[in-house]
Amino acid sequence: MAENLQDDSLDARLRDEAVYIDDAGFTARVVQKLPARRMRYSLRAAILLGLTAVASVIAYVLSGGGWFIAEEVTRFSLLPLPVIWLCAAGATAVVMAGGLAAVMSRTGGRSK
Repeated sequence: MAENLQDDSLDARLRDEAVYIDDAGFTARVVQKLPARRMRYSLRAAILLGLTAVASVIAYVLSGGGWFIAEEVTRFSLLPLPVIWLCAAGATAVVMAGGLAAVMSRTGGRSK
């Protein structure tokens, strides 16, 4: 939190100390002549969502209505308790590693 405040105060100080160079309206004219931002409406997302929904329905029908899920849950619940605990610990480790990888990729591997 203190780092953000320091960065904000540094940004404010740099903006305050920046010297304005009068360009006789050149920047405003250039900005006015820029083409308007085009809105791209892509059907890609709609197509992908539609294909995903169709593929999900096909997989559900071909798998026997999802009955295999109930069978596997029943089979898993009949395992010995230590095995269930190990599976839970493994799943926890995988989720934590994924979260750590996401954070590291977002920060570029740098720490402050």
